[in-house]
Amino acid sequence: MELTPRSARNVGVYVDVANITMNGGRGMRYDVLRAFAARDGAIPQRLNAYVAFDEERAVEEPEYRRRTIAYYDQLRDYGYKVVQKKIVWYTDEDGTTYPKANVDMSLAVEALLQSAGLDRVILVTGDGDFTQVVTALQNTGARVEVVAFRNVSRALREEADYFMSGYLIPNLLPAGGMRVSQIPWGEIESRVRGVCYRFNHDSGFGFVRFIKTADLSNASLWVTDTRAPASPYSSAFIHISKLPPGIAAEDLPSRRIFLEFDLAPSRTSDSDSPEAVNVELAGRI
Repeated sequence: MELTPRSARNVGVYVDVANITMNGGRGMRYDVLRAFAARDGAIPQRLNAYVAFDEERAVEEPEYRRRTIAYYDQLRDYGYKVVQKKIVWYTDEDGTTYPKANVDMSLAVEALLQSAGLDRVILVTGDGDFTQVVTALQNTGARVEVVAFRNVSRALREEADYFMSGYLIPNLLPAGGMRVSQIPWGEIESRVRGVCYRFNHDSGFGFVRFIKTADLSNASLWVTDTRAPASPYSSAFIHISKLPPGIAAEDLPSRRIFLEFDLAPSRTSDSDSPEAVNVELAGRI
């Protein structure tokens, strides 16, 4: 029997929209997420975005209704099924009113029910409540990846087959805020994000690893050695004087601190690595 080639594998993407939006992913580009999911020639079989919709607010605030519906329509343009769950307001015994929508349950159940036709499942959430869902999906034979930004559950990261910070996926969250750079990701003078994987405390400098191109169609993300020809990563030199407020040399190296920076030409003739300048803290887990 002929084996199914890797390029024909099916992938499902399940996005916990509220969790991602509240935890560093506001402005996330869903077209880029789709392209990331389709790397290695995979076929996006399921693209589900789970949202909570406040019907009462939509009646009282026409602008909320307009903006929300426009947002959902854009997701559909990218091929996502928008799964809307109505927000229900509850009042506890202390008189405190709070909203609740059954988004998590729907995401978990549908991911499990649909996993039979999927080789890879990408959960876009940092919520630790999905840890057992990861295990259940793995038991069906699916490979499970997690993509998130801030406040990512440690248990969720460690249970997944692969965790990828959304900060490191080129253009998933436009670097420099909401503006999209005119210089392609990874080129000199572009703004990128990466992690410091090596730091010499005696000399006061280190190196930051970042994905060197936005085209991940054939990227082997597991080849993290930037010296390897197949690696999709590159390195930038970073000096201790360029570290942003809140980050000390003692914090580095770290794969849990994500730095955003401009790529500048090397100031030394004997180095091929660009230099990280205008460095800011993008986030951490």
